[in-house]
Amino acid sequence: MNRRRFMASTAGTSAAAYASSLPSAAAAQADLNDLASLWDVDRSVANLENAYWGVMPRSVEREYDRQTRFLNRHNVTFVRDGIPGHERTVAMENVRAEVAALMGVAKEEFTLTRNGTEAMQNLIMQYGALKPGDSVMYADLDYDEMQQAMESLRRYRGVDVIKFAIPEPATTANILEAYQAQLNAAPAGLKLLLVTHLSNRTGIVMPVREIVNMARSRGVDTLVDATQTIGHLDYTLQDLDADYVGFSLHKWLCAPIGTGAIWIRGTKLHRIEPCMGNTMLPAEDTRSRSSVGTVNFAAALTVPKAIEFHRWIGGQRKQRHLQSLRDYWVERVRDIPGMEILTPDDPARHGAVTSFRLPAMKDYAQAQKMSKLLLEKHKILTVARRGIERGSAVRVTPTLYNTRSELDRLVKALRQESRAFG
Repeated sequence: MNRRRFMASTAGTSAAAYASSLPSAAAAQADLNDLASLWDVDRSVANLENAYWGVMPRSVEREYDRQTRFLNRHNVTFVRDGIPGHERTVAMENVRAEVAALMGVAKEEFTLTRNGTEAMQNLIMQYGALKPGDSVMYADLDYDEMQQAMESLRRYRGVDVIKFAIPEPATTANILEAYQAQLNAAPAGLKLLLVTHLSNRTGIVMPVREIVNMARSRGVDTLVDATQTIGHLDYTLQDLDADYVGFSLHKWLCAPIGTGAIWIRGTKLHRIEPCMGNTMLPAEDTRSRSSVGTVNFAAALTVPKAIEFHRWIGGQRKQRHLQSLRDYWVERVRDIPGMEILTPDDPARHGAVTSFRLPAMKDYAQAQKMSKLLLEKHKILTVARRGIERGSAVRVTPTLYNTRSELDRLVKALRQESRAFG
């Protein structure tokens, strides 16, 4: 579908005015700035908490409605492959193929899940190459549920668990130095390293490929949490070069809630045990590593439409625009006394997500107080984050439907309220 038809079909005349050929960089940027009209969202609150999940644009929402009506009408007849030309097995394989194509790998290495947490927990808990006395490693900026899963391996597998802190302020150099030092100091039995591509706590983007190479040179497998990056950063799985990756499709791809995926390098599949001893599928089938029972088929079948929308924008253009939204507010608050921005300006180390900290916010209760103040007084939604070694912070996450005027409101509010947190 070309840009003109797509815009006209999703948003009406306002957005369609931008849908003609846009040869200049300025016109392309104007097109991206008008993307807000493609979403139906409540504007009474400036929602800058978009790392939780992604709101579907109108075109994806309509497809989800269509799929829901289809499933409600045909129900089990569809699921049991009873509709010639529209078999469930074929349709779900197409979803798997679309996700695999987006990430530049074979569909046989993918299986679908209900979210990124489920994907990552499956990979961690089903990692079978562990014996008592081995060790696993993770960092303070990894996601809570993934940390808990890694810690549970101590109880279930009898392994040692190593945790360390990412340096702050973070740079490519000191992140790599930290991982190098930890790997050098680790016991010979270190088997598995968890790396989060983009931290949900601070927004820092890790140099994954370099970390993977460090670990691999020591015989350590790497499990990458990419729940915050598919559809956010422009990359393929070859760029990460990891062994195992978990995704959320309902975050930055803006697919319906309840969609995620697992990727397992084909040569490493044997190290991930089938889910709950799954024997319904052959052990060499990646899909045996995820067994979720009845799923929201309508949500899964809408994923290709979400990928179509993402491709229409373009991965590189989307990433640059998201980064520009982050840069816009960061540049305007950096001079506030005591303001700490927890992602570096290096575009390789951030996307749209960035947390900030003021001197009185190292306590989680104070970070919550700031977030609550922004919402109740200024109608701006953010979220307090804890678990960071150097102290709690407030996370700000604009997305494609946010406007510069909403970011101006944030800047004004932070300037006004920062004095109470100095």
